[in-house]
Amino acid sequence: MATVILVRHGRTTANATGLLAGRAEGVDLDQIGRDQAALTGDRLAAVPLAGVVSSPLERCQQSAQLILDRQAGTPNMLADPALIECDYGQWQGRTLRDLATEDLWPVVQSQPSAVVFPGGESMAGMQARSVAAIRRHDAAFEAEYGPEAVWVAVSHGDIIKAILADAFGMHLDLFQRINIGPASVSIVHYGVSRPTVYATNTNAGDLSWLSKDILSGDAPVGGGAGQKAP
Repeated sequence: MATVILVRHGRTTANATGLLAGRAEGVDLDQIGRDQAALTGDRLAAVPLAGVVSSPLERCQQSAQLILDRQAGTPNMLADPALIECDYGQWQGRTLRDLATEDLWPVVQSQPSAVVFPGGESMAGMQARSVAAIRRHDAAFEAEYGPEAVWVAVSHGDIIKAILADAFGMHLDLFQRINIGPASVSIVHYGVSRPTVYATNTNAGDLSWLSKDILSGDAPVGGGAGQKAP
C-alpha cells in the first residue's frame, strides 16, 4: 500500500490562548504556526508527494499550502470533510481551563469511547470516519501511483491521535497516551497484513529516505538495519 504522512496544522491564535476552536471558521495560523508549517514543508521538500488531502478548515488549508509551496512538482490538494476537526458541540469556543471543570472532562481523559460531546459527535464516531477516510485515500493513491506513493493528510490533533491509535491496534480509550504537537509529522504505511507506524509526533529530522525506500508490510525480525542514510 501507499504511505501516508499525517501532519497536524501549525499553531493557531486559538491554540495560543487555550481556546477550543473546534469547527469554528476564521481560526488562522499565528506567526509561530506559519513558521512551524513552513519547517514541515522544508522537511517534506525532498519527498515527491503524490498529493495532499486536508481538512477544510482554514488552519489546515494554510498548513497544506505551505507544504505544497515547497514541493518541486505540483501535487494536487483535496479538501475532505471527513478529516475535519471533531464536532465538540457546546464545548466549542470555550477555554480548556473552563472545560476542565466539566463532569465530562475526566471521561474524555480516561474513557474516550464513551464520550458524546453535548450537541456534538462521539469520539468513537470521530475515529471511525477519519480512519475510513485515510484508508480510502490511501487505497486511491496506491491505485493511481503504485505502492511507492507517499501522500500527506493535514488534519487536527484528536483526529490524528485517533488514526494512530487505530494503526497501533490500541483501544480508543488509550489514545490520550499519544501526543501530537502543532505541525508534527507522523508516518503510517498500511501493509497487506497490518499497518506499520514509522514515526509519531516528529518536528525535526531528515525525511528524504521516504523517496528511496519502498516500505514493506513485513516487520524485520530483530529490528532490521533502519532506513537508508540521506
